[in-house]
Amino acid sequence: MRGVAGEIGGFIEFERYGGEELHRDALALNCGRSCLAYVVEAREISSIWVPSFLCDSVVGVLARYPSVTVHEYPVTCELLPDYERISLGPNDYLYLVDYYGQLTEGDVRHASSLCDGRLVVDEAQGFFAPPVPGLDTLYTCRKFFGVPDGAYLYTTARLSRELPPDESHDRMGFLLGRFERPSSEFYAEYAANNHLFAGEPMRTMSPLTHNLLRGIDYEVVSNRRERNFATLHGLLGNMNELEPRTPVGPFMYPLLVRDGARVRTGLQGKKIYVPTLWPYALQKDPVARDLAANILPLPIDQRYDEADMKYVAAEVLSLL
Repeated sequence: MRGVAGEIGGFIEFERYGGEELHRDALALNCGRSCLAYVVEAREISSIWVPSFLCDSVVGVLARYPSVTVHEYPVTCELLPDYERISLGPNDYLYLVDYYGQLTEGDVRHASSLCDGRLVVDEAQGFFAPPVPGLDTLYTCRKFFGVPDGAYLYTTARLSRELPPDESHDRMGFLLGRFERPSSEFYAEYAANNHLFAGEPMRTMSPLTHNLLRGIDYEVVSNRRERNFATLHGLLGNMNELEPRTPVGPFMYPLLVRDGARVRTGLQGKKIYVPTLWPYALQKDPVARDLAANILPLPIDQRYDEADMKYVAAEVLSLL
């Protein structure tokens, strides 16, 4: 097989993996924002309802399309849309977020029935959740794996133009550095990479990211995440104001407590890094503010085992 640019010889590049990507039947794009932009353009969306408890990147994408009217709806304490406060018009789309992978297929089908299938399902926190056939569903890779970019989109709609491929070689620095050194030394570079996507045009997934995703044992990753989630729930579930189920391959363990900001700061002092997801929502309605401020998304990913989870739980308990 000829190499890049048809070259033979020279120095050996990154190894090529022979596995299969989990979402190999989806459109592979460069980032989650591109997935949403693709749906907006391909479906010619003119009006869409989005939750107030949301990442500002979604609002940023929709702002690129002045012809799209954006309506906002609140969510309930059960992390579901407050349907009583949504007034869908005949052409309105509904943007449904699977917070922490807590939606069931029944939840998604119910939402779809209310908008006649004009639904966009955001599985940014549910990478392992299978898509409901026929519904536009987007996934992102960076929240689950050590890759610089990448996203997947299931849709029957197609753009008329061909998208160029992305390139990722100049975004690998923080990942390679984190492999050998503490993450704090590369956080600024990581954050800069995140901000980069705010202005990135739609592209297909880079060959490098495709290759990295073919090297993952998805069953091992999913099982480890599920065990870690269950361990934390067994240790902390009695004080959790949410009642989370253990989804397939969960994202993080959502622990809702009072005074979450104080606990988050205390954990940071122990080098347990717990983000404030979606600070944009801190300016929204009371439920959105409460969820954004006081949910502690505890790490349960494939890097950790039961002993790590017990350590995290003990530190949380000491702060509470």
